[in-house]
Amino acid sequence: MPAENTPTGYSRLQIALHWLVFALIAQQYLFKDAMSAAWDRITDGLEAGFDPLVLAHVAGGALVMIFALWRLTLRARRGVPPAIEASKVQGILAKLTHMGLYALMILMPLSGSVAWFGGVEAAAQGHNVLKIVLLALVALHVVGALYHQFVLRDGTLARMRRAQD
Repeated sequence: MPAENTPTGYSRLQIALHWLVFALIAQQYLFKDAMSAAWDRITDGLEAGFDPLVLAHVAGGALVMIFALWRLTLRARRGVPPAIEASKVQGILAKLTHMGLYALMILMPLSGSVAWFGGVEAAAQGHNVLKIVLLALVALHVVGALYHQFVLRDGTLARMRRAQD
């Protein structure tokens, strides 16, 4: 059920979840080497053993997906402020980037879980391809935010810093 009134800004919870997911995704890239090493040991038929960095990667992925689903629920219930578009092309690009980010925040934990818990090599390969796409979309998202902040100076970035409850 869509929100009745379009909000003028994001809520505190929406902002907190945005930055929390950002930190978790950054953490996923930092701890990926431990996960890769554990995966290599398992695929070589060896015991992976316990590694807190592997646990952090698995738990972090699960949290990214949970928080992404929570964010989508908040978007559906509360709504989001209207996009600040410099042009029609930029508006379409922003919408596609956001859709891609949400899709990847769900698909990556799923593919990682199927690979890790199911031992499915194809899921691991897909997960590795998706991480490159995710990194590209995150970079595009950041560049877009910085473009709005420093070139257009339209206040877009401020909406993700100050809540409008």
